[in-house]
Amino acid sequence: MATAVDKYFELVDQHQKEFIETLREVVAIPSVSSDASRRGEVVRMGEWLQARWEALGATCKRVDPGKQDLHGVELDLPPVILGQYGNDANKKTVLVYGHYDVQPALLEDGWDTDPFTLVETADGRLVGRGSTDDKGPVLGWLLCAETHKQAGLEFPVNLKFCFEGMEESGSEGLDDIIVAEADKWFKGTDVVCISDNYWLGTSKPCLTHGLRGVSYFHLQVEGPGADLHSGVFGGTVHEPMVDLVHLLSTLVDPNGRIKVPGIYDQVMAETEEEERSYEGLEFSHKALSGDLKRDVIIHSDERTTLKHRWRFPTLSIHGVEGAFYAPGDKTVIPARVRGKFSLRTVPNMEPARVAELVTNYLNAEFAKLGSKNVMKVIETHGGRWWYSSPNHPNFVAAARATERVYGVTPDLTREGGSIPVTLTFEENLRVNVLLLPMGAADDGAHSINEKIDKRNYIQGIKLLGAYLHEIAVTDLTA
Repeated sequence: MATAVDKYFELVDQHQKEFIETLREVVAIPSVSSDASRRGEVVRMGEWLQARWEALGATCKRVDPGKQDLHGVELDLPPVILGQYGNDANKKTVLVYGHYDVQPALLEDGWDTDPFTLVETADGRLVGRGSTDDKGPVLGWLLCAETHKQAGLEFPVNLKFCFEGMEESGSEGLDDIIVAEADKWFKGTDVVCISDNYWLGTSKPCLTHGLRGVSYFHLQVEGPGADLHSGVFGGTVHEPMVDLVHLLSTLVDPNGRIKVPGIYDQVMAETEEEERSYEGLEFSHKALSGDLKRDVIIHSDERTTLKHRWRFPTLSIHGVEGAFYAPGDKTVIPARVRGKFSLRTVPNMEPARVAELVTNYLNAEFAKLGSKNVMKVIETHGGRWWYSSPNHPNFVAAARATERVYGVTPDLTREGGSIPVTLTFEENLRVNVLLLPMGAADDGAHSINEKIDKRNYIQGIKLLGAYLHEIAVTDLTA
């Protein structure tokens, strides 16, 4: 006898074309949060979501985070859409998070097609900005609920949701809303599920239980009161750019080893259980080199590469502000330059200690130069890492759902990147948070020709529904 989940799967298969058309509709809304001229489109996307959920019977609350100064233009921040679908005291309550804004995209960036027109290719790719990051997964929750209602199937849980329009621009205002609503709108939440990350590879699903934090720094060196002519002043003054390049070169070696003393002291020790978790993962240097378009991988084996992506800190140098960078030649000595770099942090590193170590080290290195310039280290962001046990019942339920949809045991992974809202939910709601990805490693989020495979999109909608049914029958106190 077919179960409710089997019936749900059948209906998802039957409505594939309709679901793709819905994705096409939202991809066509250019909700680029970093573009002042498109702020209205971001708001329109939020309003689209709210209207669609309310038509289904959900109770929604629009929260306006306030104002933003974007490149000298004051704008209203896009609304955070809070909602609740179902209010049965006998059911568990699951909170889901997603974002409806997208990265900038222009055809001249190198896209093969208009980035805001969803294109279904012959090999099953659904190409368009936001298709995988994060409009496809956000739609997944909506389409799951709509399909249950259309079929007369009982929805297995109470669903709360939190959808924002500023994730691609730092989630400005979101943390304050989560803190304020923790004991109000979010009260009664049993677990949280976020679908805003990706499989480790392209064929095997995964569950993600860890994220690195990020500490971002500006290193400023200031010298003369104005830019100088190198023919007149070269060799007679301490040049800020020379000092800056030297200092940046002292931070990390060519093999990625951070040279700041003490930076590895807080790193969580490896355990036998963690060592075993690297076995059988869908990851290869061959595939990685293909994605990179060239073999520039530092390490000789896949396990070591994954450890340096997941469980060891890294330092990357991102750019220099104030230096000449236009085409052609210009013999200028810049008066003030600012280098930008970040550290990805891991358990159990504390941002305050990281900032202290970095600042003390750069001050000491600068003192060695004997330069008369002025150097300053500025920390602009100190986001923490997140780590959860994959043995929590929330993850166990998600693993069972994955096996039901895909027929395989999911990989248990950590991510090299950061999703700060994960930790905000965990600390303020005091419940377990799960990362349940829909897209694959080669989706190209933030890049040209962003896509989600039709298989991932349709099976992902099944997965979200199966997960909710599994949570409904799982003892979360076990």
